[in-house]
Amino acid sequence: MLDIQRGSRLRVASLEAASEQCASTKKRIEAPQLFGKGPKFSPSHWVATVNACGKGRQWQRALSLLKDVVDARLQADVIMYNTLISACGKGEEWQHALSLLFEIREAELEPDVVSYNAGISACEKCGEWLQALALLNKLWVAKLHPSAISYNAGISACEKGGQWQHALALFGEMRRARLGPDVFSYSAGITACGQGEEWKQALSLLGEMREARLEPNVTFSYNAAISACVKGEQWMQALTLLSEMREARLTPDVISYGAGISACEKGEKWQRVFSLLSEMVDAKLLPDVFCYSAGVSACEKTEQWQQALSLLFQIHEARLKPDVVSYNAGISACQKAGQWQEALCLLFDMWEAKPQPDVISATTPG
Repeated sequence: MLDIQRGSRLRVASLEAASEQCASTKKRIEAPQLFGKGPKFSPSHWVATVNACGKGRQWQRALSLLKDVVDARLQADVIMYNTLISACGKGEEWQHALSLLFEIREAELEPDVVSYNAGISACEKCGEWLQALALLNKLWVAKLHPSAISYNAGISACEKGGQWQHALALFGEMRRARLGPDVFSYSAGITACGQGEEWKQALSLLGEMREARLEPNVTFSYNAAISACVKGEQWMQALTLLSEMREARLTPDVISYGAGISACEKGEKWQRVFSLLSEMVDAKLLPDVFCYSAGVSACEKTEQWQQALSLLFQIHEARLKPDVVSYNAGISACQKAGQWQEALCLLFDMWEAKPQPDVISATTPG
């Protein structure tokens, strides 16, 4: 353990406050502040400084602080290593995080659940699902019991890596271990269901979450469920969920409405698109290009070329730049209605706006 001299509580608080300020301003924290002058600080000083480095995404500086410990002929403990692993994770440096995890044993220390959790979380941030699963397995091998944090990070890593089957398998394993899934667990599980177009399972998980009265960040969970229904071609279910959000006095955000408008596009409900866009304006939400593009596509599918042009005009009014999807849908809507002049105008507009026209754009007007 570190050979230290105890400082006053005021001195500890001062360093922690300074460390927090460095994190918020991303100011470089120099090692001499810790080891160069004055009395030696306690591990809590060092941990506070490394935490500040992590919050400021200064993972390289955090790693250099470990070298300072060695140069000062001090002995790092597991807590210090855990803090470093976490700092690397926040900087999305999962390789360095895993390297530190292995170094713990080389230092003749035993990694604990917190060590593995920090490593799994580092992998989760980068979507390294295989590494996350390997660390979960190492927890069992080390005869340590994964916590809810372990499973949540693993589920999220699999979800980000597009491995929905593994994500749902971990969710089931979490239940069998009698670790109560929280909002984070459910949201990641629902998102994973969306990736696998398992909309029924997504609705089931959402129902369970509501029964468990888990409410924080529930908007995100609803968004994930709506997206799952859209991907599963269940546009009516998606719109029903959007209505349920309002009935439950939840506030749909741009993502909620975007998914709802995408559902209208799938269901060819162009009138509903305009209704949802109007609701967004009333709620003081600014539709993004995705919302408008989905709306233009809905109008194109139902041959509503004038409405498609209206939405393209609204994109410009909102000072947004239409993407190729928006232009292609608008051009196709005009072509289906025999409005070749309008189609050519849109094609010329696209060239001037500089989203790269593709084969569909160039061949549609003729």
